[in-house]
Amino acid sequence: MPCARDERTHGTPQHSAAFMRRAMECWGDTIYRVALSQTRSHQDAQDIAQDVFLRLLTSQTHFESSEHVKAWLLRVTMNRCHELKRTWHSRNMSYCSDEGTLETALQKGEGPAVLSPTEDKALQALERHPLWKALAKLPDEQRMTTVLYYIEGYDATEIARALGCSPVTVRTRLARARKSLRVLLDENEH
Repeated sequence: MPCARDERTHGTPQHSAAFMRRAMECWGDTIYRVALSQTRSHQDAQDIAQDVFLRLLTSQTHFESSEHVKAWLLRVTMNRCHELKRTWHSRNMSYCSDEGTLETALQKGEGPAVLSPTEDKALQALERHPLWKALAKLPDEQRMTTVLYYIEGYDATEIARALGCSPVTVRTRLARARKSLRVLLDENEH
């Protein structure tokens, strides 16, 4: 079943296999890419995407439309990314205090792995691309908005609804992100 914008889901049981399959087909790739843009880790992005869909499965939320499902999924994805960042930071601060600096530990091959040696070549090429590196340096809100707008193809109104802000805020974040990306890419060229 296509991901129609005006499709009503309140007649469908929220926990049905068909509902979950449709949600995963429609937004699974988007959720993974958003998580990847926030975590910059293939494994973390997969874990977050899996967790988001498990939360959807157990959610008691009554979804009014496919648009509502999409917005819910994006919000939960962002929340999970923030939770992961907080727990990762606290875990690594205790690791650093016990073992010296995190940078030293990583140089020794200890501590948390950022990239898996089994990642496919396309993902590795993406991570080496100057635009991806510049995108990773943006603040979370700008990075999320940029990914949703330029990579996922959502318009400012859809992004605003999903992120719980106004379309003006979305356009401001996009303008600031473009400006920052220009500067970062210019620095990369020199």
